[in-house]
Amino acid sequence: MKIKYPDIQVQLTNEDGNAFAIIGRVQRALKQGGVDKVDIDLFRKEAMAGNYDHVLVTCMKWVDIS
Repeated sequence: MKIKYPDIQVQLTNEDGNAFAIIGRVQRALKQGGVDKVDIDLFRKEAMAGNYDHVLVTCMKWVDIS
């Protein structure tokens, strides 16, 4: 699987496991990484289109997760 923004790293280990908190953390990292609003909105829409596991998979597709 190719990561869309491999230069943007987000730590999810030892953090809140709440799906909305995870989405928010990745959104902030994307914004800080200079990603345009259209792509950030696409990430959020994709991440929210499924269950908790889908959120995690979507995050791993968009950024480097540690």
